[in-house]
Amino acid sequence: MSDPVKVLEAAFRDAIGAAFGSEYESHDPSLRASQHADYQANAAMALGKVLKKNPREVAAAILEKLNVEGVCDKVEIAGPGFINLTLSNAFLTRQVQALSKDKALGVVQANEPQTTVVDYSAPNVAKEMHVGHLRSTIIGDCLVRVFEAQGHHVIRQNHVGDWGTQFGMLIEHLLDMGEDDAAKELGLGDLNAFYQQARKKFDSDPAFADRARKRVVLLQGGDEATLSRWKVLFDLSAGYFQTIYDRLGVLLTKADIAGESFYNQLLSPTLSELEEKGLAKESQGALCVFPSGFAGREGDPLPLIVRKQDGGYGYATTDLAAIRYRLKTLKAKRILYVVGAPQSAHLNMVFQAAREAGWLTSEARVEHVPFGSVLGSDKKMLKTRAGDSVKLVNLLDEAVERASAKVAEKSKDLPSEEREAIARAVGIGAIKYADLSSDRVKDYVFDWDKMLAFEGNTAPYTMYACARVLGIYRKSDEADRAAGDEALVISAPEEHALAAALLRFGSVVELVGETLQPHHLCGYLYETASLFATFYQKCPVVKAGTSDADRRSRLVLCDVTARVLKHGLNLLGINVPGRM
Repeated sequence: MSDPVKVLEAAFRDAIGAAFGSEYESHDPSLRASQHADYQANAAMALGKVLKKNPREVAAAILEKLNVEGVCDKVEIAGPGFINLTLSNAFLTRQVQALSKDKALGVVQANEPQTTVVDYSAPNVAKEMHVGHLRSTIIGDCLVRVFEAQGHHVIRQNHVGDWGTQFGMLIEHLLDMGEDDAAKELGLGDLNAFYQQARKKFDSDPAFADRARKRVVLLQGGDEATLSRWKVLFDLSAGYFQTIYDRLGVLLTKADIAGESFYNQLLSPTLSELEEKGLAKESQGALCVFPSGFAGREGDPLPLIVRKQDGGYGYATTDLAAIRYRLKTLKAKRILYVVGAPQSAHLNMVFQAAREAGWLTSEARVEHVPFGSVLGSDKKMLKTRAGDSVKLVNLLDEAVERASAKVAEKSKDLPSEEREAIARAVGIGAIKYADLSSDRVKDYVFDWDKMLAFEGNTAPYTMYACARVLGIYRKSDEADRAAGDEALVISAPEEHALAAALLRFGSVVELVGETLQPHHLCGYLYETASLFATFYQKCPVVKAGTSDADRRSRLVLCDVTARVLKHGLNLLGINVPGRM
């Protein structure tokens, strides 16, 4: 199939070059989906400023050279110089027929697949996963799915906090409790209680604190007995994290963990290389890197402290070792850090240091994928009534519980086991969709009623639309289904609108990969589901009295719509039940 956007962009570039000279061929046609036509080209607006001409005159000159024969049946200038384009029904019919045969549904495979590292989730060992980990985990998982769908080699990296001075007190608390009792407590997922108990003893018991400090030295020195206790904490926590990931339906596994401990043996070689290259220098007893372009309020260069005054290492050291490993060992051509916005300055300093060290070259790119916070109804950080961070497991439990009540109202005739499975899919899907449907960089308000509604731009609405289309296709006559895509003939306005939307799926997925903004896909899926609802209302499919030709043609649209909605929701990490 041919992507209409790419076909039209090529035609516009040829027309612009023919009208104004080859030096303008690369000018962006600025094609957008439009409410007044299938697409609107805004090229004449920007080009008019460059050429110092009236945009309508520029638009007219472009139209004179524009060849969209066989693609559009209507092209007109509107307003101050917009060019509206309406695709022909014959073109749409051919393209949707081709789309129905395409397993990728228009998602273009990369000509040169890249090794892409995605760093996301990153909980801390022996600490509870809370709502603060939600966005990183969900956004990162969606981007992984999008890049994999485009054929890239994706390496998932869960940079868990599993090393550092706090493990001295945690291991000593483990020994005080006994490994069996500690395993029971941590196995139940009560990680916060375990950590708080250790912290309380460290703060109130000098003897315990002294033991904890000595234990840190043993841990960092590689003492086998200490490392075996550390591994108990790591394994129990990793197992608990996996139960959360499995419930969330994300792709992360224990094999994807590359935490702080993973880089422990790489810290010294990293610092040695930085010193050899003259980038790491002594400053007030600490070893620091001063990336260019970063200064404090007084204009002094800002340091990345890579070795503390006491000889210990910090986050900056680990982050530098990590980016060096990902670029030099994993051979990554693209690295995404799905980390909260407050880490922006720190990460930019790490990226600049990697450039100056020669690890990060023009052949690769690293990007911080920042995101806003999850807010409560009071527009403040989402907390429990007691003011604590909301445990992620409790949030998931509540989502499924609330979804169960909604599903029970809507699907009374389904068996209880099936209703429970649907409730799990809807509850988890609602949380994911609410997160992904908002602009990633902005905060959003966590609203149960809104996210679980079966109308509007929500997971339940889109999931229900998908299940409904699957049901229509499932209940149709086998002979009608067997007619295949050759039966498709697009004629009604509602068929036209739905077909044009279906052909945009590949472009939307490509846009998410470029912008790292999943809300574009959510908006597209909602629009497509809404267009299908209008199509189904105006264009009967299995209703008595519908002609064989219309029924068979419209079943092709139903089939492609179901597959696009399901594939799109899967890219968001949302599982769609067969019926709802």
